[in-house]
Parts: sequence; structure tokens; C-alpha cells
Amino acid sequence: MPMPTKSRRALTGPVRTRIIWGGGAAALTAVLILLWSNLSSPAPPVSPTIAHTYAAGDAQFIRVMSSLLGPPMVSGNKVRTLLNGDQSFPAMVAAIRSARRSIDFESYIYWSGQVGREFADALSERARAGVPTHVLIDWAGSWIKSDRAVLDRMRAAGVKVVLYRPLRWYDLDRVNNRTHRKLLIVDGRIGFTGGIGVADQWLGHAQDKDHWRDTQFQVEGPVVAQLQAAFLDNWIESEGHVLEGEAYFPPSAPAGDELAQAFRSSPGEGSASMRLMYLLAIAAATRSIRIANAYFVPDSLAVAMLVAARRRNVDVEIIVPGPVLDAQLVRRASRAMWGPLLEAGVRIYEYQPTMFHVKVMLVDDVWVSVGSTNFDDRSFRLNDEANLNVIDPAFAREQARVFDDDRGRSRQVTLEAWRHRPLWERIRERWALTFRSQI
Repeated sequence: MPMPTKSRRALTGPVRTRIIWGGGAAALTAVLILLWSNLSSPAPPVSPTIAHTYAAGDAQFIRVMSSLLGPPMVSGNKVRTLLNGDQSFPAMVAAIRSARRSIDFESYIYWSGQVGREFADALSERARAGVPTHVLIDWAGSWIKSDRAVLDRMRAAGVKVVLYRPLRWYDLDRVNNRTHRKLLIVDGRIGFTGGIGVADQWLGHAQDKDHWRDTQFQVEGPVVAQLQAAFLDNWIESEGHVLEGEAYFPPSAPAGDELAQAFRSSPGEGSASMRLMYLLAIAAATRSIRIANAYFVPDSLAVAMLVAARRRNVDVEIIVPGPVLDAQLVRRASRAMWGPLLEAGVRIYEYQPTMFHVKVMLVDDVWVSVGSTNFDDRSFRLNDEANLNVIDPAFAREQARVFDDDRGRSRQVTLEAWRHRPLWERIRERWALTFRSQI
């Protein structure tokens, strides 16, 4: 029976209003839940300061790094240091062109330009030659600045190009969790990792503000299998396809004398294991700690442990970007945390010539960690990261020389200068610090 006109009119007013308000409230709730799930990060799993009970060169330190954090450190590796794009890009492209069985490449940044085209040409040529070629690019890091035509050309040549966690309605709760790893593995025998992305900013030798300072590392030996596993971690998540067999995990043979470990972390582990690795290394220091990092925003525990290291007479030096920086918010948040460090005698330097994108840490000139990880909450709790840890005095001395060269191009920040910075700058630093979990 048709509803009387008067009754229909009675429902179209308050009932419609309630429906609109109810729908709006439900939509707002959904948005707030998505924001919370993306912007919140797991609580730090470690809160008390880790005591100094053994040194970085001790067998106990190796056992802890291998067993508590894993995978195990393996011997027989050779690690080659590649400074800036001048050394890194030719070595990486040559390795790609030498591939006979497989190529696996993962990067947060793959931007349009000369470097992107050069890599695409090399990858495409190998794919056309029948070499299985897999490229995993982070959607958030590269989509806006990537050249779609270059990616399509690679796909047409047979390269399997996959975007990591693209924007999809059913995956919105994880859109803030990115892969920041930078990995290249060729034939399961040669690996590369470090801070360098595929973009023209890394061309050259850090000669001016338009060409960044960074370091990449080429690896041979048994630890390459661990780098391969790090790549497959995200490849399987993205594609559900397991890459195995001798094309990816060939029998390994010693290539050098260095003890090494390819360490990876992701927010899904829930333990902030990369952060714990750094804290354990700081606790093990007996003589020196050198940190070179593009985004150094330590939390209160890291600050406390660096101060504790100074109290046991450990020499602590830190190099961070100076005036040339792609994220001023990070610089302000970083400077807000420097007071206790400078008061304890930690020496902090700001690199002057160009953007400083290095991510290297040395302890006691024996243990070195290199890779994609920044010293900040985003890398420790939100991003997928991969680092190469090496225990070898000769390799550590080489990194110490590189550190000294970078320090020579940097300006030291004194405690007096930090204390007398303008009030407005202090206010901006405290404001920037409120975003620490995201930068």
C-alpha cells in the first residue's frame, strides 16, 4: 500500500538528517582509523639502556648479532667500496650486463632521467637475451617522478617490473609502510647495497649542490645469498612467486676474508630489530663510534646510550647533512636532540658541499654497518630496510678514511653555537620534533 503523503514528508526531514549524519560519522571514523594505522608506529621494544658487557670485536658480540638478530654472520666475503655515482653506477650497470642467470633489483627511488634510462637499457637487453629479470620499485618513492614510458619499455622487453604497495583501497592501512631497501643481486653471486637510488642527483662525484654525496657497496661471497633473501622477502609479498634454484642461490665459494651479515628489518616483525642492532653496537663500543647518516633523528634512548658511551671515554663523531638538504624538517628535528650529545662531548659535523646521503656506522674500527637505513624512527619502525654488517679491521679502516675525508668537508657544530641559536629556530625545531615518528 502506498505510504500517505503526510507520513512520507515526515520521514524525509529528520530521518534523512540522521542518515546523513550517521554516514558522515562512519566515513570520518574510517578516515581516522586509516590515519591512526598509518601514522602510528609500534612502541619501542627496548627502553632501559643496554649495558656495556663485551666489545664489538669479541666473539660474544658476533654470537649476539648472529643469534639474537640473525641471519648468522658468514665468512669468506669481499666488499668493495664505491664512492658516489661516478664509481657506483658503472659497476652496477656492468654487473647487470654480465648477468647470465638472474637479475633482482629493488629500489625506493627509480626516477626519470639519464640514470633511469641507462639502467632500463641494461635491464631490457638482458631480459631480451632470456635472463629472468625482476625489478621491484617502491610506489610512493618513485611513482610521481618515474618515467612511465621507461617502465613500459622494460616490461615490453620482458622485465618483470612490480610496484611495491601501490595505492589500493583495500591496502590503505599499510600505505605508510614502504620499502626503502636498495638491492641489486646478479646471478646470485654479486650483490650491491647502500644509499644510492636510480636518479640523476647521484651522478658525478659530489662536486656541487646538484650532485649528492653517497656510498654504495659491491659484495661477493656467501653473504650474497642473504641479500638475495632480503630481496625475495618483498618480492614474495608483492607477487606471491618464489624465486629459487641455482639461478638465485648457487653454491657459494669464498671470495675474500671478510665476515659479513645481510641484515633486514620490516614493521611486520614488530621488534624494531634494526634499531636494536644499532643500540647493541653502541653498547659494545670501547674506543670509537662514527656515524654518518643523512637523516639522524635519535630517540631519547639512543641519545642516552651515546652519552653513556662518552662516559666510558668512547670517542663519538657524527656527520649529518648541512645547508643542502632535501628535508629541512628532518634537520630541525635532529638539531632539537643535540643538546645532551654536545654536552657529553659528542662531536657533530654538518657536511657543506652538497646533500649528504650516506648511511654508515663504524664501531671501534672493526664493525661496520652500511645500507639503506637512516638513524630515525621511520627507518626503524615503518620502512623495510636492509643493511650489510661487516667485521673486518681492514674494511673498517677504509671506511674510517672515507669518514675522515667527509669530516674535512664539514663544519663542526659547537655546544656554544647550539645554545645560542635564535629563539625562532628553537621553536621550529620543537615543532618539527612532534613529527619524529614519521621522518
